[in-house]
Amino acid sequence: AKIINMSFGKYISENKRAVDEAVQFALKKGVLLIKAAGNDNKNLDEIESYPNPQFPDGTTANAWITVGASNQTAEETLKAEFSNYGIKSVDVFAPGVRIYSTIPGNLFRRLDGTSMAGPVVSGLAAMIWPYFPEFTAMEVKNIILQSVVRHESLAKRCVTGGVVNAYNAIQLAKELDQQKMKNK
Repeated sequence: AKIINMSFGKYISENKRAVDEAVQFALKKGVLLIKAAGNDNKNLDEIESYPNPQFPDGTTANAWITVGASNQTAEETLKAEFSNYGIKSVDVFAPGVRIYSTIPGNLFRRLDGTSMAGPVVSGLAAMIWPYFPEFTAMEVKNIILQSVVRHESLAKRCVTGGVVNAYNAIQLAKELDQQKMKNK
């Protein structure tokens, strides 16, 4: 796997060391890790949630994106009312309200949650990588984060202050690819 979508989390960790070892293994293999921020309307800068990209030695899992959920309108805030947030802890927002999804029993239903938003970002990464297979996980991450559509209401809610945008990401990937070709 080149992309791992993580739609789970909790506020305690019974065995963080084992999870950290798995994360480090994935990073060594060039994997991009994408994690749903959670649905408790909490500031993750103020509380710990697990898994997280911080290791006990102070280093960070760099090829990791934490995703909050955006809603369908930008009236007062683009952040879905339930979504966790954090200007240091959540990297980006993605659509996470009324997402048409599969449910058990071969059925479909509209669902809300950062577990809907995380797969949007995973899907965006999966759109980029086949066309630009030489990109590293960090390059794909940076493309996703640098190509967001910024929104004033998200400026203090996540690192990028914006929502992912597939068109912008593909355009930025093309530019990076052309730049890399010139430098060869």
